[in-house]
Amino acid sequence: MLNWIISWSLAHRALVLAGTALFVVVGLLSLKQLDIDAFPDTTPVQVQINAVAPALGPEQVERQITAPVEQAISGLPGLANVRSISKFGLSQVVVTFEDGTDIYFARRLVDERLNTVELPPGIGAPRMGPVATGLGEVFHYIVTSDRGALPEARTVPDWILEPALRTVPGVAEVNSWGGFEKQYQVRLDPTRLIKHGLTFDTVVEAIQSNNLYAGGGNVSARGSMLLVQGIGAVSNAEELGRIVVAAKDGVPVRVRDLGDVEIGAEIRRGAVTYQGKGEAVLGLGFMLMGENTHEVTSRLKAKLEDLKKNLPPGIRVETIYDRTELVDHVIDTVRKNLFEGGLLVIAILFFSSATFAQA
Repeated sequence: MLNWIISWSLAHRALVLAGTALFVVVGLLSLKQLDIDAFPDTTPVQVQINAVAPALGPEQVERQITAPVEQAISGLPGLANVRSISKFGLSQVVVTFEDGTDIYFARRLVDERLNTVELPPGIGAPRMGPVATGLGEVFHYIVTSDRGALPEARTVPDWILEPALRTVPGVAEVNSWGGFEKQYQVRLDPTRLIKHGLTFDTVVEAIQSNNLYAGGGNVSARGSMLLVQGIGAVSNAEELGRIVVAAKDGVPVRVRDLGDVEIGAEIRRGAVTYQGKGEAVLGLGFMLMGENTHEVTSRLKAKLEDLKKNLPPGIRVETIYDRTELVDHVIDTVRKNLFEGGLLVIAILFFSSATFAQA
């Protein structure tokens, strides 16, 4: 059989060369589309459910949020197990499905059950996490300010970097850690409320009713149409303080008369330090499940370099983790090992053939 193959190949040299060239072309095309990563992703099919309740402690979060969500999720088709974490102001439920379950089918099942969960007033509805795995964290960057202003350093990724990076193909989510998330705060003084005979709910209702837009239709005149709008949304702390809560003897009582209006920060759940120089803001980029790590990370890196050109003065952005570097390093190691292994095999074959020839 082997002699026949050799004889046929020698008799049809052109056909053998053409077939070899075809296999080389197909191999190169397949190599370009091959998903290459530093290590295999063995994460099971999971769906994360997160809910935020800033005013609740761990025990209240467990009773009022985590337990109802777990009860609603139980009994889903293909469900493997359910794990949960209840922290101060945060509830996280991780739902694991059997291997082979389509991730989008699993998310649809979870979404249907979440619509039936009834939580106490004031607690935001539970939301599912991104379509990513435990190894989907492929890109890290640090945002610092030359003036040391952490609120400014957090505002830039929240309003400039994250919205732009989320548009990169293959990106599931972009999050930020550290810094101070900007928040307009009204710190009421109980003695002032008692003095004016007002309650906390009255102030909340006044702020809500005076911080919105209202449409009034349109007015047609002389062949043209004019839009009628009521613009009442506040844009800074000063406007917020001028909102009228009540009137006493014809004198308006404003929000600023009942407490301090200032720009503060949301309750912090973590901090980030960088190179021993103090706090900074860390950005995390996650890729979609099943995407090519090398391609997604390269797109994120290129997009971030483009965004650096339009950042406010004093803001610096630096990439500190790039999965492509790890992937390239692993590929170079494999290439080197294969080359050295091939040379070793060839050397052993030549040595063996020379030994047998002498014998």
